[in-house]
Amino acid sequence: MPRAPSAAWTCSSTTRACRTRQTGRRTGRPRRIEIFFCRAVGSTYLCSGAGGGATDWHANLLADPAFTFHLKNGVRADLPALATPVTDPAERRAVLEEIVADLNQPHDPGTIRPTRLADWADGRLMRISFLDRP
Repeated sequence: MPRAPSAAWTCSSTTRACRTRQTGRRTGRPRRIEIFFCRAVGSTYLCSGAGGGATDWHANLLADPAFTFHLKNGVRADLPALATPVTDPAERRAVLEEIVADLNQPHDPGTIRPTRLADWADGRLMRISFLDRP
């Protein structure tokens, strides 16, 4: 099974954002966004605490789960990947608890503090599966 690169991919890394290139669900054109990612419970996730509101990135990946994960800031790579929505309540809770716990640590490089699980409970969450390169 393909695995994420061995770079230090954890919630506590100094950069929590990556770029993705995905296909627009209506236009079919490439779309690039910068988004929060995290390594939690043994997998890598894309997430946003949008309070459950509609987000284009999430809708695009539901329509076409294939995308490119662009690493930046020290490690540069364009990784083909698939996104799977996390709908299982137990998995969602475990992932979000780990994200929130890390965001509330003093080493957090962002300004998202204090953070509560309730702030993220309805947010968008996709598990990333990295694909083998041809």
